[in-house]
Amino acid sequence: MKKRNLLLPLLMACALSPAHAQSLTAEQTTIYCGQVPFSQPVTAEFKLRNHATAPITITDVRTSCGCVVVDYPRKEIAPGEQFSITATYDARLMGTFQKQIGVYSKQDKKPLMLNLQGKVVREVVDFDGEYPEQLGNFMADKSEVEFDNVNRGDRPTQIIHIRNNSETSFRPVVMHLPSYLSAVVSPTQLAPQRGGNIYLTLDSEKLRDMGLNQVSVYLGEFPGDTVSSEKEITVSTILLPDFSQLTAEQLENAPKLQLSATTLDLGSFGSKKKLKGQVTLTNEGKRTLEINSIQMMSTGLQVSLNKTKIEPGETAKLKVTVVRDELRKRRRKPRILMITNDPDMSKVIIDIKTK
Repeated sequence: MKKRNLLLPLLMACALSPAHAQSLTAEQTTIYCGQVPFSQPVTAEFKLRNHATAPITITDVRTSCGCVVVDYPRKEIAPGEQFSITATYDARLMGTFQKQIGVYSKQDKKPLMLNLQGKVVREVVDFDGEYPEQLGNFMADKSEVEFDNVNRGDRPTQIIHIRNNSETSFRPVVMHLPSYLSAVVSPTQLAPQRGGNIYLTLDSEKLRDMGLNQVSVYLGEFPGDTVSSEKEITVSTILLPDFSQLTAEQLENAPKLQLSATTLDLGSFGSKKKLKGQVTLTNEGKRTLEINSIQMMSTGLQVSLNKTKIEPGETAKLKVTVVRDELRKRRRKPRILMITNDPDMSKVIIDIKTK
């Protein structure tokens, strides 16, 4: 059901209300829509969940402006159930906008506040670069996105520039998003031969594992579109350890990693099916060096490390094998990622070169 109820008198009351655990939570309370063409409505989808132990019902959804229309479920929401609320802004006023949405339920004393942000422009400034990647009927400037050097709590955003390469208008949508990623496509309706942007936002608080996290998402032409490899976008995130709480003494006595090489040139395959090499890891610090994870950032690589805990003054051997036939299938530059407990080298990248 769609609602336009105004929220204005209630914003101050919400700010003054005492904090308490809410039954309703949102994966992302703020969605940035980027550039929105004048008078072309933009729609954003908020994903919510009932974290209560009993069913709840949304009693009302109010907005800070009549220019925003919301659509929300009227049925009872079971414990643990995930659902969506969509908000559409009519984009009839030029300039930056920030609209608030309050979601009310019988179980919560105050509403869950959501925010819709963006900028209405006379005309979206088209990307003036190239679109070398094809994603179904769209062309894109890239099909791989990397959130590098992410610290817990960061919320970085990456932009993918796309262009509708067909003669049909589409409503682009990013499908199969994990819980730690959200996406907004602007404009929501992409005319033939026109450009748009995908805004991918990472919520690092929802990443489970340190180091490399990789996932495939897909660019559909409309909600519910089929998934295929031709529409695939690879998203990689590297989450770093947190050393912010270490004292000066702990930093002074920390482990220190020294590598024999950060680039491993294995030469030419020739008639060989495999190439092999080795990197030596030395702990020049005062505490035990721990290799918390080793991950391959492309196919065709095999690695083995003789020990993951290296005492001061000791070494370890990282053996690397490159498989020719598998390496040919790669989309990314072959690299090895290591996460360590050395505050100065918590992330280590070893580049692999072959001919």
